[in-house]
Amino acid sequence: MLKITNLLLPIKYTDEDIKAAIKKKLRIGDYDILSYEIIKDSIDAHKRGEIHRCVSIGIRLRGEKRFLDIKGVEPWEKFEYEYPPVSTLSKRPVVVGSGPAGLFAAHILAVCGACPILIERGMDVDSRRKAVDSFFSGGVLDTESNIQFGEGGAGTFSDGKLTTGTKDPRQRKVLEEFIKHGAPEEIAYAGKPHIGTDLLSGIIKNMRNEIISLGGEVRFGTRLDDIYVKENRVTGIKTNKGDIETDCVILAIGHSARDTVKMLLSHNIPMERKSFSVGVRIEHPQKMINEALYHKFASRLPAADYKLAVHLKDGRGVYTFCMCPGGSVVAAASEENTVVTNGMSNFARDGENANSALLVSVLPSDFEGDDVLAGMEFQKKLEKSAFYMGGGNYFAPVQTSADFLRGQKSVSLGNVNPTYPVGVTCSNLGQLFPEFVTASLKEAIPLMDRKLHGFALPDAVLTGVESRSSSPVRIIRDDSCQSFIKGLYPCGEGAGYAGGIMSAAVDGIRVAEHVLKQNS
Repeated sequence: MLKITNLLLPIKYTDEDIKAAIKKKLRIGDYDILSYEIIKDSIDAHKRGEIHRCVSIGIRLRGEKRFLDIKGVEPWEKFEYEYPPVSTLSKRPVVVGSGPAGLFAAHILAVCGACPILIERGMDVDSRRKAVDSFFSGGVLDTESNIQFGEGGAGTFSDGKLTTGTKDPRQRKVLEEFIKHGAPEEIAYAGKPHIGTDLLSGIIKNMRNEIISLGGEVRFGTRLDDIYVKENRVTGIKTNKGDIETDCVILAIGHSARDTVKMLLSHNIPMERKSFSVGVRIEHPQKMINEALYHKFASRLPAADYKLAVHLKDGRGVYTFCMCPGGSVVAAASEENTVVTNGMSNFARDGENANSALLVSVLPSDFEGDDVLAGMEFQKKLEKSAFYMGGGNYFAPVQTSADFLRGQKSVSLGNVNPTYPVGVTCSNLGQLFPEFVTASLKEAIPLMDRKLHGFALPDAVLTGVESRSSSPVRIIRDDSCQSFIKGLYPCGEGAGYAGGIMSAAVDGIRVAEHVLKQNS
């Protein structure tokens, strides 16, 4: 097969438009085209006044070799996932955590006959949603089942964004499984695929049910409390609901299981500090973002998203992350007396506001001493400070962009209504952060406005604190994906090997492959 890249098509194109573009590009007729499929479809709005779809096509042609000298045409082979060997594990493997990493690891193990036991400290997605809705409406925070903990992990309550910097071909397998279990087929070729929190819930349940149908087991409300080790090898785990005997544990714990990380450290499991980021959620009118990016075509296109990054004079980076078009800011605390924010969108992305994390890089060198958990304590201190700045009732501290840049407390908000559901308190976020974070955000906002006009909108709302973008520690593993304790497999975002749904799912697949290959 061949791949044709960068075919320019109308915003609303048809099969006939695709064929016409192919025939014009290659100077061929209908007879030469055997079959084709869309590989990638994105919106190109780089030139003001012009906008179109930029599409890549996988195609079968008669006499393909004669077209290889044409610019934008190259050989292409469709990725077909090859499952690892059928399991010969003597004991059932345990997967800890049902976020993307754990869910996909358990799915691969189940397909290969390993009958995994998947444990999750939070509840199933329906029960979890009830707990989250209750907290949002002023109820009590459930510290075991919330935005961070529960079926599907933190990604369940997000935009369901599937973009990633990784080039791992397993991405295709992740997309195929999502589609098989209920995701829209367009995610297979969308330039910036997303699912949305409303669709993710059903997809996750469908994957859970297939794992069970293949001999796996899923236990909710089951927290990992300890591991049993003999002669440097895992022999089992202790949970709040009893012991499980096993010689294989995949640790897909997510970036918020701080108690689990401390437990692992008590076993002298090697870890290291890693870079992470902290900052705020910034909200703008979605209509303004659409017009800034799509200009006169804004009303004809889906909700626009953006991704911005700047490098400051001192070398520190500031960037946007997990941008949620037409979404809302959510209350993502998992520990009492803390305020944590995140962003969420439904598949339609039809909310009034756009929001994104606006983050400052925090480096291991920012902390003195050799405490591997220094970054974790730094996060927690910010979250507690945000709780008290918000009023001590899980309200979030907010400030307009103009007031933040001036360094003065907001006394009222403008035309952008904050979407954080529990409630907000006008504050001075500059007093929440260390000076290097505040100074970096103040320098970055005007610079980002040069890239996206309106980003520094005076009425834009900043909500604190965004502190869980990634894990501040990495649990060290070797080339077989094992810790120095044999049979213990750190995996995904919480272990420091992923950042987002797609990369976490890919890492889950990779680790499951190592488990099966090492025991084949």
